[in-house]
Amino acid sequence: MKKILLAPLMKRGMLRLQHPKIQLLALTPEIAVLSTRLPGNFHGDPADRLIVASSLVHKAQLISKDDKIKQWGYLQVIW
Repeated sequence: MKKILLAPLMKRGMLRLQHPKIQLLALTPEIAVLSTRLPGNFHGDPADRLIVASSLVHKAQLISKDDKIKQWGYLQVIW
């Protein structure tokens, strides 16, 4: 069985979050509720729903390669 070492991945992720142009946003009740009420026919992946809801609440551009999010049509996706 292949093992994935999470510690190095987490360390790299934490270092990226320390970049001065990156801001970690809180998961608020508004985002949580919106993630369950996205308009249209958004797919059921809870992580994607939270990402999209966060982008909408914060009026932030979303950078993603996820085709399902791009095809949804209610949010401009960069990339």
